[in-house]
Amino acid sequence: MSVASAAVAADLPAPVDQPYAGTLTVVVDLTDAPKKVFRVHETIPVTPGPLTLYYPKWIPGEHAPSGPIQNVAGVVIKANGKQLAWRRDLREMYALNVQVPEGVSQIELSFQFLSPGDGGEFGASASSTPDLVDVEFNQTAFYPAGHYTRQITIQPSVTLPAGWKFGTAMQIASQSGNTTQFKPLTFNNLVDSPLIAGKYFNRVDLDPGAKVPVHLNVVGDGADDVKLSDKQLAAQRAVVQQTAKLFGAHHYEHYDFLLTLSDHTGHFGLEHHQSSDDRLPADFFTDDTMHTLAASLMPHEYVHSWNGKFRRPADLWTPTFMEPMQDDLLWVYEGLTDYWCGVLTARSGLWTPAQYRDSMASIAAQMSYRTGRSWRSLQDTADAAPLTYFGGGGWANWRRGTDFYPEGQLLWLDVDTQIRQLSGGKHSLDDFARAFYGMENGSYVTKTYTFDDVVATLDQVQKYDWAKFLRERLDYTGDNLPEHGIENGGWQLVYTDKPNDIDKAADKIHHGANLAYSLGMSVSAKGEVRDVQWGGPAFEAGLVPDLTIVAVNGKDFSADSLKDAVTAAKSGSAPIELLVKNVNVYSTVKIDYHGGLKYPHLVRAKGKDVIGEITTARK
Repeated sequence: MSVASAAVAADLPAPVDQPYAGTLTVVVDLTDAPKKVFRVHETIPVTPGPLTLYYPKWIPGEHAPSGPIQNVAGVVIKANGKQLAWRRDLREMYALNVQVPEGVSQIELSFQFLSPGDGGEFGASASSTPDLVDVEFNQTAFYPAGHYTRQITIQPSVTLPAGWKFGTAMQIASQSGNTTQFKPLTFNNLVDSPLIAGKYFNRVDLDPGAKVPVHLNVVGDGADDVKLSDKQLAAQRAVVQQTAKLFGAHHYEHYDFLLTLSDHTGHFGLEHHQSSDDRLPADFFTDDTMHTLAASLMPHEYVHSWNGKFRRPADLWTPTFMEPMQDDLLWVYEGLTDYWCGVLTARSGLWTPAQYRDSMASIAAQMSYRTGRSWRSLQDTADAAPLTYFGGGGWANWRRGTDFYPEGQLLWLDVDTQIRQLSGGKHSLDDFARAFYGMENGSYVTKTYTFDDVVATLDQVQKYDWAKFLRERLDYTGDNLPEHGIENGGWQLVYTDKPNDIDKAADKIHHGANLAYSLGMSVSAKGEVRDVQWGGPAFEAGLVPDLTIVAVNGKDFSADSLKDAVTAAKSGSAPIELLVKNVNVYSTVKIDYHGGLKYPHLVRAKGKDVIGEITTARK
């Protein structure tokens, strides 16, 4: 069969759970990483005949078919020194078909991964600067079809620019000059073990004296950016301690936070079993406002070692990186993780209890004003995650996006307070954490779960009709917020004309103004309309996302001038008049709103301060 016919021939090989013969190797030369070029050379043991090679497509944690194959170039396959023809599969763009000649036992595959510039999400975002690089190994390796990836062994090595240091969860086999060879591991664990490296590097022990080590590895674009204060270090160490107390077991041989601090890379977090790929702005450690706003990222990714990596929804476990992942339980995988990350951020001292409440107030307000709730359920935001993770901006309140993160926090606060109320304070969601994740101490073999497993464990902690409780909230459509954890926690959501600390920090960092709860819109510091509340005052006046506000009541636009106009309109009857630019067309928009500025806060209500109990550090 020719390569040409193979491109349109039989179905791709079904994977079998049997060892692949031989060990692959991959050499990743990052010498040109400052130029955004990663050079890759792979050797793959083969037998003569048709061969299909896969490039990882569905990347765990990204919840979408997001493998950045568009950045792969210069693919050359050789056998015994001769170049082989290959052809992309016409039905599966992540598969390459090649005919292996007789007498060939190994092929050599070389290519370049062209690291992205601005834009993109996760592994398709910028990942290198002149002083650092982030490598996700799904970017730099093909693998043979027909086997579970846990049955394919590969030995990686990396060559770095002179003087650069690195952090990774992989174990070193040997080092020579600027090249490090790592111990062989399975292909799925290679993809689960990113590497960061850079000129400016710092490594600190987050659990001194522990039998199971946890370290924080930091790279940045400047020497001062990678240094923690004593207070910051103490709080990061407390995260490790409080998480251990929460779950009662660990699921790694060692753990490495991989933190990149740069204004020239993508900003996100991506979970891995024994590490996390965390990328934040350069001033995370040097600016208190930024540190407060982004403090919960690393706790979130750390919790994923338990929730998402060790325990994983059954529909999110796949034998290779080609099968579609089903995201229906992301309200557990991500929503519960987000709940615990907020709680642990408070228990560790990264946030004060007041800052945690401000965060929950902002989330509750944001979700209360989710106009898309009238047509779209929380469950559907999880089901459609492969679409919404990489969807466009604008109309976020009407379309709804990955709301299983923020509303997931409200959902699980509702569960936590319900358990405490039903049990008279004897049980809590902490008991669920130990029951659901606290088994098989030290193991990081994935253990899957279903909706029924979640319900059964909740019922084990506290008898109740949890299936009904959850489904009523997950499937709800309507005008009201279906979760009541804040009220059951002894607090009440109110609005004042002063922003809370979290909202104030967000406006400062994002350079704009969030007026979602008053005018029904948010704008950048340059007047660009970021979002408009469907059916709100700004919407009714004719504003839509992507317009630009040029002037407010006849004067040049600024975020402060817009807020001043909202304040002034409260005591008058005249509408707020905006000069708006739509591409190259100018028009005047009048917003007839007189309710003043509104920002969310939590204030104490009747009953016990359950939220205070939830955020108190465990002894």
